[in-house]
Amino acid sequence: MLIYSMSASIDGYIVDRDGRFDWSVPSEEQFRFHLEETRSLGGVVCGRRLYETMLPWENDPSLRDEELGAQFADAWNALPKMVFSRTLDRVEGNARLAEGSLADEVAAALAATDQHVEIGGAGLAAAAIELGLVDEFRVFRNPVIVGGGTPLLPPVAAQIDLELVETRTFASRVVYERYRLAGRGRA
Repeated sequence: MLIYSMSASIDGYIVDRDGRFDWSVPSEEQFRFHLEETRSLGGVVCGRRLYETMLPWENDPSLRDEELGAQFADAWNALPKMVFSRTLDRVEGNARLAEGSLADEVAAALAATDQHVEIGGAGLAAAAIELGLVDEFRVFRNPVIVGGGTPLLPPVAAQIDLELVETRTFASRVVYERYRLAGRGRA
């Protein structure tokens, strides 16, 4: 399955009007959850901004100072990453620049593994949603209203019916919501 997973404010933004997302820094409990989710993936399809945001996990040794950080860095670095960018001419680590269409690259990423693939970056995810490629939506709803910024979800041309398949509330009061496209089987 192709999964879109992001943190968002209650009013549905992944970054605020100033481009900040410090309000979504995960607690240790949530970070451990992210680690397990990352370990379960077979690949990541991402846009340039998300790739650059996550690049320190590839090359900043200070993020490995604590055991949990080191475990996440290992899991993240092991994932094959496909980066969509109009401005980058090279990428680092276990990443490659996408050369084909979004649909073709997502199909290739899914064919290359027997695990789920995650898509990240609001613009790229919006295009995947429009193409009907996203199978699951995983939202970490943070208890904050930011009033504007980059929306979690794009406007859609037609209604998309979802089935709520899991929820969890972390001690930090962040609520995890997992939705699957209605009519798609269990995984």
